[in-house]
Amino acid sequence: MGTRVFSHAFSAGEITPEMFGRIDTPKRQEGLALCSNFITLPYGPAINRPGTLFVKEVKNSSSFTRLIPFSYSNTQTFAIEVGAGYFRFHTLGETLLYTTPAAWSSTTAYNIGDLTSYGGVNYYCTTANTNVTPPNASYWYALPTDMTYEIPNPYAAADIMDIHFTQSADVITLVHQNYAPLELRRYGATNWQISYPNFNPPSSTITSISATATVVTSGGTPVTESYVVTNVLAVGLQESAQYSGVASCTNDLTLANNHNTISWTDSAAAGTNVRYNVYKLSNGIYGYIGQSGSTSFVDNNITADITNTPPLFDSIFQSANNYPAAVGYYQQRRVFAGTFNEPQNVWMTRSGTESDMGYTIPTRSDNRVAFRIAAREASAVRHIVPVRTLLLLSATTEFQVSAPSTGVLSPTDLSVDPQSYVGANMVQPVVVNNLVLFAAARGGHLREMSYNYMVQGYLTGDVSLFASHLFDYYQITDMAYVQTPYPIVWCVSSSGKLLGMTYIPEQEVAGWHQHSTGVSDIFESICTVTENNNDVLYCIVNRTINGVQKRYVEVFASRDYTVLANAYFVDCGATYTNTTPVTTISGLTWLEGMTVNILADGAVVPQQVVTNGTITLPVAASVVNVGLPIVAQMETPPAAQQMDPAYMQGREKNVNKVFIRTYRSSGIYAGPSFDNLTQYAQRSNEPYGSPPNMVSDEIEIVLNPQWSMSGQVCIEQLDPLPLDVVSIALEIAVGGGI
Repeated sequence: MGTRVFSHAFSAGEITPEMFGRIDTPKRQEGLALCSNFITLPYGPAINRPGTLFVKEVKNSSSFTRLIPFSYSNTQTFAIEVGAGYFRFHTLGETLLYTTPAAWSSTTAYNIGDLTSYGGVNYYCTTANTNVTPPNASYWYALPTDMTYEIPNPYAAADIMDIHFTQSADVITLVHQNYAPLELRRYGATNWQISYPNFNPPSSTITSISATATVVTSGGTPVTESYVVTNVLAVGLQESAQYSGVASCTNDLTLANNHNTISWTDSAAAGTNVRYNVYKLSNGIYGYIGQSGSTSFVDNNITADITNTPPLFDSIFQSANNYPAAVGYYQQRRVFAGTFNEPQNVWMTRSGTESDMGYTIPTRSDNRVAFRIAAREASAVRHIVPVRTLLLLSATTEFQVSAPSTGVLSPTDLSVDPQSYVGANMVQPVVVNNLVLFAAARGGHLREMSYNYMVQGYLTGDVSLFASHLFDYYQITDMAYVQTPYPIVWCVSSSGKLLGMTYIPEQEVAGWHQHSTGVSDIFESICTVTENNNDVLYCIVNRTINGVQKRYVEVFASRDYTVLANAYFVDCGATYTNTTPVTTISGLTWLEGMTVNILADGAVVPQQVVTNGTITLPVAASVVNVGLPIVAQMETPPAAQQMDPAYMQGREKNVNKVFIRTYRSSGIYAGPSFDNLTQYAQRSNEPYGSPPNMVSDEIEIVLNPQWSMSGQVCIEQLDPLPLDVVSIALEIAVGGGI
C-alpha cells in the first residue's frame, strides 16, 4: 500500500534517536534525525548555515586562544583575541592595525599605551618613562611587524578559558583565581591599556591637623573636643581613610559665640581633593559634623552624628589565593566572588563606585557589601549573573541574592536563598531576555534558569533533554548568544562541534542543530558582537592546513543576499570582487594545499587545490567565493503517523518520491541514504552559460528504490549554494499488508 507522510516544520531541531518512538509528542513530529550544518528557524524551515570568512591566524597556533566580546555601542564592537601574553582586536571581519609610530626620542615623556619605533622595531609602552631605551622589557613591548595592534597581558594559555569578565562602557574587568583583577580599557582606536584596580583606601594626603579654641564667652564647663579629618577625591568622590593625627582643644561650645577652628594642611596637588569631611569624638566614637571645601572648619557646637563615622577598609584581593574568580555588576555596584581562600565570599563595592570597599560602623545602606554564603557544600562561586535579582552560581548550587524589604541590595537588606542544586561549570552563562542559560557542572547538558512567580523563586530545566545524544559524555566549553537575525544560543562542545539552539522561550521553541567544519577541524572558542545591525559570531577554529596545525579567527558570514553570486557557503574563505572579470584568484595563502569549493558569479566551479596561494577559474568571473567545503545534511525521523500508534511499525518501507517545498534554493540532493542521493534537475530556461535560477516552489524528486524499516529521507547540500527546506512530504510504499 502507499501513503504520504508530511513534515510541516523542523523547529524542534535534531532529536535523540531514543525519541523516535515518541510519535505522540510535538518534538518528535517537528524534529529531525540529523540536522548537521543546517539551522532550524523558529517558524519551521531548515536552512543550510552560512560559511565563515577567514580573518587572521592567531599569534601562536600551537597555543590555545580564546575570544571575548567588547561592545561599547552598536557601532563600536570588537572580538578580542585573548592569547598567552597578549590581546588582539578584530572588528568587521578585519584585524585592528596600527600606523607606523614616530621614532623614539630620549626627551619624550612616554605614557602607557604610547607607540614608538626604535631600531626597526615598533614598541608599545607598558610603563611610563622618559629616556628608557627600547627594548627594555620592563617598559616596552615589541609589536608585530605586520602592523597588527596588540598589547600584553599576564595570562598563561592554560588559564585563558577560566577568565571571567564583565563590561562597563569602555572598561572590561577580567578576573581569574590565579591573577589580580585586571581592567582592559579603551582610550582610542589604537590606544588600549591594562590597569589593576586599587581596592586599598585612598591614602590621606593630610600632613598635619590642629584645633584652636575661640572663647568669646568665658565660664561654663569647658571640655576637651577631639577631631579627625578625611579627604574626598575629586575623581569618584571616594573618601580616604582618616588621617592618623587627632586635633584637640578645650572649650565650652554651649556658650554664646564660642567655637573651635579645625585646620589642616594637604600635600595633594590642587584639584585632587574637592572637599574634606570632619568628625568629632562623642562617647568614644568619631561622628560626622560637617564638610569643608577648604582646609579649615568651624565647630560651633555641632552635634556629632555617630551613625556616620569615618570609613573603614578591608584588605582584599592583595595576594595569591585571594583573587576572585567571578565578577559582575548589580545595582550600580561592581561585584566579586570566589577566591581560593574564601570560595563562598562575595564583595560588592560601595554604591556608584568601581573599587571603593569602604564601610562604616554602624552600617549605612551605601556601604560596601561583604558576606559569606552559608551552604552545605563549600563550592566556590563561579558566576555572578545580574537579572531580576542577583544570581550566584557555584559548582553545586544556584543562589538568589535579593533585598526582601526594599528591593535595593544593601548591607542592611540582604537575603541569600538557594534556588536549585544543579551546579554550573566554568563556562560563563548567557542571558536571553530574563532567562539564564548555564552549562551544568556534571552531565554536559545546558540548563535554563527562570523566575517563577508561583514559587517566588527560580526554577531550572534541561533545555538539551531531547537532543541528549549531542551532550552526553561531553562538556560545553564555550557559549555565546546571537539575537539577530535568528535567536540562537551557540555552544562549543568538547567533541569539537559547534552546537546551536534556535531559542525563543516565550514560544517554547528550542531546536538543536550541530555544525562541523573540515574533516578533522574543531571549534574551540566563540563570541558574539554586533556589526551592521546584526549579531555576528566570531570563532577560533583549530584546523589542519596542508598537514600543519593552524588556529584561525573566523567570522560567520551573513545569509542576506539578493543574487546568487553573493551567496556565501564556504568555510575559512574569502570573497573576491573585481570590476573586470578574472580567471586567476591569488592570495589564498592560509588555504595552501587545501581542496576548496568555488562559486563564481553564482555558478559552481569544480573543486580545486590551492597551489602557491592561487586557483584558476575555467571562465572569468567578477564575484568569486572560495573556501573549504561545507557538507550540510538533514534526515527525517523514521516514518510514522499518529493515526494509529502501530501504523507502519514493524513493516519495511520504500520512499518512492519526496516533495520538498523550497525557498530560494539551488543544488538539491535527496535520497533514502546519504550514499544513494538523487539530484534535482532544476535548470529550465536559463540562458546558456548562466547558473540555474534559485527555486522557490514545491519540487518533486523521484528517488532510487531502497527498502528499509525506517523509511527516512536524507537531504544534502555539497555545493556552495543556499538550501532552504520549508516542508517535506514523503510518498511511501509500505510492505507486509495493512
